[in-house]
Amino acid sequence: MSADLVIVGAGVVGAASAYFAASAGLRVVVVERDSIAGGTSSAGEGNVLVSDKEAGPELDLALYSQQVWRADLAGHGDLWEFESKGGLVVAASEQGVASLRALAVQQRRCGVEVRDVARDELRDYEPHLAPQLAGGAFYPQDAQVQPMLVAAHLLRLARERGAQVRTRTEVTGFLRHGTRVTGVRTSSGDISAGAVLNAAGTWAGGVADLAGVRVPVLPRRGFILVTQPMPARTIRHKVYAAEYVGDVASSDAALQTSPVVEGTAGGTILIGASRERVGFDRRVSVPAIGALAAKAIELFPMLQEVRAMRTYLGFRPYCPDHLPVIGADPRAPGLWHACGHEGAGIGLSAGTGKLITQALVGEPADLDLAPFAPDRFPEAEEEPR
Repeated sequence: MSADLVIVGAGVVGAASAYFAASAGLRVVVVERDSIAGGTSSAGEGNVLVSDKEAGPELDLALYSQQVWRADLAGHGDLWEFESKGGLVVAASEQGVASLRALAVQQRRCGVEVRDVARDELRDYEPHLAPQLAGGAFYPQDAQVQPMLVAAHLLRLARERGAQVRTRTEVTGFLRHGTRVTGVRTSSGDISAGAVLNAAGTWAGGVADLAGVRVPVLPRRGFILVTQPMPARTIRHKVYAAEYVGDVASSDAALQTSPVVEGTAGGTILIGASRERVGFDRRVSVPAIGALAAKAIELFPMLQEVRAMRTYLGFRPYCPDHLPVIGADPRAPGLWHACGHEGAGIGLSAGTGKLITQALVGEPADLDLAPFAPDRFPEAEEEPR
């Protein structure tokens, strides 16, 4: 079997890449060792955020992705429950408010919309918020999607444009002509291709290893609590505490929890976010879940009377410098990467897929991919697993 492009991974990033590549006329085959959205894409909240990013390449990619979600993919938004609900970031102290204001100044220079929210205005946004909070910031561009629906529908749309999707098909090696990658070996047979895209999420480092190159993508575990259904608009926006921004940028391996609370179309309330580097340990952590519940109640005291129905966990694909890996790998010509987005992969997937396609077909990319170069990591540098 042959293709112009083989995409390894059927999560949201792989699905977005398949959609844009097939739309550009490439013959695409997606291979996935499990099921569609069976990894990290099925274990997140569906964040499409600009609020949690400092000025720099990731924020540039987030703003570009916003354009793609709201323009290129706007006609399909209802399929994956795209909701431009906005994000409210709150601070418990005047010092925290000052930090939010300083961050907002940087973000506005980059094109982010931010409204400063005074203490007495917080309940206009969220009537159930705790009264002792000192202030906040509102980000109208923040949005939410249902990530499993994104992956499923983007792959369906890609198939309508000629792509093939093969689940339960594991990549076991690469076809080579000299140093050049010319396809993949899989559990179902070889597929030759002009290019191979590594979009394997948290497992992308292992795929890169098969090609003989190092991409330091490691797992960072996180839990989410899901409550019983509540009346519509009990919580109107994505609401999180100011320390969440620092946790996102941290490289600490120990458990970190910062409250992120939002409602869904079905009425349930999602409560996150925790981060810890424990490898691929899937055991439930009672301390992590307890901390999430306690901090959510601090933000919304009424949650103390709400029953939690379930919890789930996933692994964010973490890179040491907190930037994704996007682009062609000069160490193995023919191999491309779109991975390492950590907790921002859902939101950044749309822009990533479009940029990768532009580069693959030889068009000028809308955004400079140099900061995301696959070979930017020192070979001697090794993160603990």
